Amino acid sequence: EKAIYGVPMPRSYLELTLSPKSNEVDHASTAIFSSDVLLIPDISTFRVLPWAEQTARVICDPCTVTGSPLRTSPRLIAKQLLAQLQSLGFSLHSSFTYECCVLGAPDRIGPKTLLFPATTLLSNHDLPFFQQLVDSMYCIGADIDSIASASGPGQMEINLRPEFGIAAADSAFTLRTGIKEMARKHSYIASFFTDDGLYNAGVLSHSLWDANGRRSLFQSGEKAADLSEIGRKWLAGLLTHSAALSCLMSPGLGCRSHIARTIKDPKQMLYATCGCNDNSSSFNIKCHGGRETHIDNKLGSAMANPYIVLAATVAAGLDGIRRNLNIESILNKAPGQQREFAIPVKLDNALEALAEDHVICNSLGEPFVQYFIAMKKFEIETQELDDERNKCLEYFI
Repeated sequence: EKAIYGVPMPRSYLELTLSPKSNEVDHASTAIFSSDVLLIPDISTFRVLPWAEQTARVICDPCTVTGSPLRTSPRLIAKQLLAQLQSLGFSLHSSFTYECCVLGAPDRIGPKTLLFPATTLLSNHDLPFFQQLVDSMYCIGADIDSIASASGPGQMEINLRPEFGIAAADSAFTLRTGIKEMARKHSYIASFFTDDGLYNAGVLSHSLWDANGRRSLFQSGEKAADLSEIGRKWLAGLLTHSAALSCLMSPGLGCRSHIARTIKDPKQMLYATCGCNDNSSSFNIKCHGGRETHIDNKLGSAMANPYIVLAATVAAGLDGIRRNLNIESILNKAPGQQREFAIPVKLDNALEALAEDHVICNSLGEPFVQYFIAMKKFEIETQELDDERNKCLEYFI
């Protein structure tokens, strides 16, 4: 019955704002906001969970009771952008890489716990936990390519294998929820949270293929390091919309604090850059390690929603192709000399850049952008209040 007719749920549970102000988002009426929506299961995502008894999960897409898709759903937005890509004869091959902290479970969870974790450095010392993580993810279709220790306390870097279409974001979502559940069973806490002194990065590696997924369109056939013409247009779109992308991909106040710390002079601007096999670049063209030529979008933190990251990247890249954007002059410069595309450091400036980027706003839809900006403005207003920060923290633990 639920698979056919959906699961009813109050709309306010999904279109959640942290602010009690009723005028924070312009609703047609309060009745519409309080009405039911239906969660329609995507049966292709049904997976039995190896780490739980008699339990399976299925990812759902929300719609209204009349059958209209909910335009604030990140997964729906990502699928719409991928459909546009497919209609133009392209497909996206992508994977996510996350940094994640695995810490000993404290008695009380709060910002101070994460800042000063009273734990040993786990890294790769608990082999049963990591083996269960790799095996379980493989069983439910989110194949982990590699796990490595990172620089923070109990911090690891997890790289997923690339997949076509929405499956890449589904795998990222599966990893993010699965590792938290498995960690609790081992008396740990897995967190993607980013705050002052603790930064977890999130990277989207992607390449453009033909509609059938048989041939990569980023390779020029000449030097391995050379992007094809269509790849250069795609990269030009990413650079052109880098200010708006950074807002969506580094959405937390802690993410912006990390960006600010990379600048020595407070008046200095931060710029989006591109380079070849250069991990300091915002967009790194990689062409080694047995994979096809691809671009690492490194503007994001691990707090970003993978569906939004995927959708925004496609929207920016498609605009570069549609408008035949050119970046030859930038590619001839070293990343340190590239000064064309500024990235806002503060979150409020990043929100302005997002609101002014009509291509990204139109691609993601005004309802979603409106909600996103409203929630982030409220976070800025309440950033000094510890009780409000504790409310937000549970979303990332």
